[in-house]
Amino acid sequence: MCGIVGYIGKREAYPIIINGLKRLEYRGYDSAGIALYDGTKIQLSKTKGKVADLEARVAEEIATNGSLGIGHTRWATHGVPNDVNSHPHYSNSGDLVIIHNGIIENYASIKKELINRGYKFNSDTDTEVLVNLIEEIKKKEGVKLGKAVQIALNQVVGAYAIAVFDKNKPDEIVVAKLGSPLAIGIGEDEFFVASDATPFIEFTNNAIYLEDEEMAIIRRGRDVKVRKIKGDNLVDPYVQELKLNIEQIEKGGYDHFMLKEIYEQPSVIKDTYRGRLLADKGIVKLGGLEDYIEKFTNANRIIIVACGTSWHAGLVAEYTFEDLARIPVEVEYASEFRYRNPIITEKDVVIAISQSGETADTLAAIKLAKEKGAFVYGVCNVVGSTISRETHSGTYTHAGPEIGVASTKAFTTQITVLTMIALRLAKAKGTISQRDYMEHLQELDAIPAKVEEALQGDDKIKEIAAKYKDASNFLYLGRGYNFPVALEGALKLKEISYIHAEGYPAAEMKHGPIALIDEQMPVVVIAVNSNHYEKVVSNIEEIKARKGKIIAVVTEGDTQVKELADYIMEVPKTPETLSPLVTTIPLQLLSYHIAVMLDKNVDQPRNLAKSVTVE
Repeated sequence: MCGIVGYIGKREAYPIIINGLKRLEYRGYDSAGIALYDGTKIQLSKTKGKVADLEARVAEEIATNGSLGIGHTRWATHGVPNDVNSHPHYSNSGDLVIIHNGIIENYASIKKELINRGYKFNSDTDTEVLVNLIEEIKKKEGVKLGKAVQIALNQVVGAYAIAVFDKNKPDEIVVAKLGSPLAIGIGEDEFFVASDATPFIEFTNNAIYLEDEEMAIIRRGRDVKVRKIKGDNLVDPYVQELKLNIEQIEKGGYDHFMLKEIYEQPSVIKDTYRGRLLADKGIVKLGGLEDYIEKFTNANRIIIVACGTSWHAGLVAEYTFEDLARIPVEVEYASEFRYRNPIITEKDVVIAISQSGETADTLAAIKLAKEKGAFVYGVCNVVGSTISRETHSGTYTHAGPEIGVASTKAFTTQITVLTMIALRLAKAKGTISQRDYMEHLQELDAIPAKVEEALQGDDKIKEIAAKYKDASNFLYLGRGYNFPVALEGALKLKEISYIHAEGYPAAEMKHGPIALIDEQMPVVVIAVNSNHYEKVVSNIEEIKARKGKIIAVVTEGDTQVKELADYIMEVPKTPETLSPLVTTIPLQLLSYHIAVMLDKNVDQPRNLAKSVTVE
């Protein structure tokens, strides 16, 4: 959600910034802009639309020289998506230029006061209010830019990641963070600023990730100075070595990042359990968990907080934890959890799940849980992310960068980590027999090969997609462990094809959704071998009796459902506890192919952002 890129150094800033903005397109945005400074004149261009539209406008409007610059992709909050509301924004004098990711909640009262002081506003954004507040403080207090930014940020309420410069100080960029991510790349006599490391990974492997309520003054040819926004204390920044490489964030010959990431799942699931799962030796060992086993085994309950696809992974984990480790589990939408005055005690463990590690609602839920005394454990994908720093402990997935907005490999790697945690706790509590424990380890170790096999059904799935791409509605049904998979399958279709789809527990069909079924309604049923198989078959027969069209996910060799279904998508035989890792694969592919056939923007679906860093 919104993307920030900045550069100050010895190179031309424009190509670095424009390519950086392209790398951040996955975050979701509706407009883009850039400001370049050559020490004499600020060149600014911005537009509603994509980075490609910005490139075209830049070619017509401005010169691209200058070794200082900032760029932005905006996801509209205050003010509709248009050229005027796009970032960057000038102050009234034209001296200051700012880009901003986040929301200033009290901008209206500040704007009213600034108008009373003679300020005029061109846009409807809270960001233009912020840059003029900084200018007013700078003039009134007679302070330098860094101090003016600090004073201003102590007066605003909300969330932000900002980068601002003053044309009277051509060797300096000031940045700050609260609630929205911001990284500073440290090169040789040059510095990079970005929402994550992808825009500058080919230039440096060293980065500082600002903590909340920290700001930094970045000066050409000098060390970065980091200080607290409140209290003014200097901070000794931790320079982190990045493990990311440029190949990881390129498409690698695939038409879309989403397809690439679907096909990466066998390798990233293996990467996620590598060194943690030793199936032949009967060992599951997670570094972040081992010192806190008793926190889990003595817990009254586990509360899982997450949003979107991560919430679906949490639902799968609810089945796994309760089934294997016999610990009560509640799964909460982080966005609701924080507002309903939840009952949390020191005997609770809260697991926060987030691909990006920056999800605003999940971060707020973490802070609430910590205030109540709960032990908080994180499961996220991005090393150094805010959630990884705010939780007491946690485990990283090893999905690698997930660029497609519709999450795929994050889902399966999250389930992999959560399954390993459940198995480790079950072993510690003695709630699983040694035989079942060893079988689960062996089966988990075999999952990458089974996912690979499931991917081989792609051509058949493409044929099914062609048949149903023009449907107006889909219904997804599953039972037990595969009910969350039905929810996830429906979400994927909605996200990227814009076809209305709903996921339901199969048994709930007769309590309402069955009224929707007719010969025009495709119903995707997860009907693999499980304890619920016969029940699911009965559900399918009820749908067929009402002329519904059945697309079934079945276990290889199935004959009973095959006779009833209009189409089948086969997956390898897998224990029920691990089946979501394979049953989700054909649903991802089905959604992908339908969206492509409908000519949708698969990697950047409308109105969506990869990382939701504002409420």
